[in-house]
Amino acid sequence: MAVEVIMPKAGSEMEEGEIVQWFKNEGDEVKEGEVLLEIVTDKVNMEVEAEASGTLLKIVHPAGAVVPVVETIAWIGQAGETVPGASAAAETVAVPEKEEVSAAAAKEEVKEVVEVDNSGLRATPAARAYAREKGIDLTLVNGTGAKGRVHLDDVQNFKVNDQVRISPLASHIAETEGIDISGITGSGPRGKIMKDDVLGSMNVTATATTSVTESTGFAASSASAELKAANENQWGTIDTVPMSPMRKVISKRMSESYFSAPTFVVNVEVDMTELLALRKKTMDAIMAETGKKVTVTDFVSMAVIKSLMKHPYVNASLSKDEKEMYLHNYVNLSIAVGMESGLVVPVIKGADKMSLKELVVASKEITTKALEGKLKPDEMADSTFTISNLGMYGVHSFVPIINQPNTAILGVAGTKETPVVRNGEIVVRPIMMLTLTADHRVVDGLEGAKFMKTLKEFIENPLSLLI
Repeated sequence: MAVEVIMPKAGSEMEEGEIVQWFKNEGDEVKEGEVLLEIVTDKVNMEVEAEASGTLLKIVHPAGAVVPVVETIAWIGQAGETVPGASAAAETVAVPEKEEVSAAAAKEEVKEVVEVDNSGLRATPAARAYAREKGIDLTLVNGTGAKGRVHLDDVQNFKVNDQVRISPLASHIAETEGIDISGITGSGPRGKIMKDDVLGSMNVTATATTSVTESTGFAASSASAELKAANENQWGTIDTVPMSPMRKVISKRMSESYFSAPTFVVNVEVDMTELLALRKKTMDAIMAETGKKVTVTDFVSMAVIKSLMKHPYVNASLSKDEKEMYLHNYVNLSIAVGMESGLVVPVIKGADKMSLKELVVASKEITTKALEGKLKPDEMADSTFTISNLGMYGVHSFVPIINQPNTAILGVAGTKETPVVRNGEIVVRPIMMLTLTADHRVVDGLEGAKFMKTLKEFIENPLSLLI
């Protein structure tokens, strides 16, 4: 029996994934556990393995397709086996030209589809029999029985036109584009609205708008002129770039964080003289033992970890109903990693239990995986605090947005030779600006200031980090 390959739901907030490439073609033999395709989710690129052995019978969605989670993207079975008539498969299977068929044959076709659709529903035998006789899809009938069970009366009172039949992908496109589906005629089985039907309605709407505006004589403000302006104006051309799944989620989450959390910002200048000296002394030893180069970020991260253990409210999270605060007695440290495709935030878990050497290794390994697009969803989960470092780009200071559900994030800027007063004399010292953005629902300004004071002390007296 053929087995579905579905778009995996890699994380509770994942809604869709984009197929990057297929490693197998239709007709190829597949072994269980073998990599079938690569997808990009809202966070990472990941490989999808086959859950069964057999022949790749059908690729429902090609490379480049954006597919909702848990929707069928392929079928695996025995060579020559017919692909089951599931709705997801029907989405990409070409609809044959209409042929005249007998009423009996049409009824048999409807009956077969209904039996497949209804197999997993809670319904009485009488309701099922009546649905088969009338060609009614029980998935559209609201059951009035216990736990939604469909009774005979529910089916008898049901009218096929009461609800719109639409595929998941078509529904997603319509919702995203704000399209009214009530006037769309579906080309799928029993009038089901498919992806091409929705896309077709978009083209019709644009054409109709152009015709109406042209007929009124307002050529300068016509729809065709507006459409052209989207790609060209008096200053030059414009490239339209679709948002990737990762970019969409970054946009959504940053908006949610910015508009939901009342934040405050604390800036502190730290003298990096002693830390840079200690880094120079330990660099060769750590390189010899681990093969990794210790960076300023590693020392700052160690200072952040030790400071968080002294200030639990900065290392906390807030429940969704805002009734409870979770004070973590450990540190799962996120390090923001920027890439061309967007931003990922891998997590160093159990960072509070690591030595400097262990932290150096863990940070390099997780950052490398991020840059190579090999992070797994669980390697970006359960963060308690985040560091964002733009110092390597010469940034003097910046205000980062909180990576929820964290209640704070630290922005690390560049180190700059700066004249300062020490013991009544002007001297030049390497100064770094640190910026804390904190959620005022959990962290008070005083607590944020105390955290930054502790962090400054650790950085300016770095030997304490090794004790």
